[in-house]
Amino acid sequence: MHFELAATDEIAREFGNRLRAHRLAENLQQSELAARAGISRRTLVNFERSGRASFDVFLRIATALGLVESMSNLFELKPKSIKAMERANQKRQRASRRQSE
Repeated sequence: MHFELAATDEIAREFGNRLRAHRLAENLQQSELAARAGISRRTLVNFERSGRASFDVFLRIATALGLVESMSNLFELKPKSIKAMERANQKRQRASRRQSE
């Protein structure tokens, strides 16, 4: 699936499907994964079907499946030029306040 071409509900469903595939690959029943994640089985069923849940629920499921480390670069800032890379390595400073006259 190309996420850049998908609507948000399609992306959500895809995340639900992918986490379901990971659960099945680990040979876990829904009740077992739900218990590990500290959520209800119904919440897990709904998430796997629709991909809709709170971010906390998503993280709980991903953590219970051991997938959190693989998400570490999900929102990593990727500089687009050498100049941007140099700026990223510089410590950010606050702008000085302008004196009002």
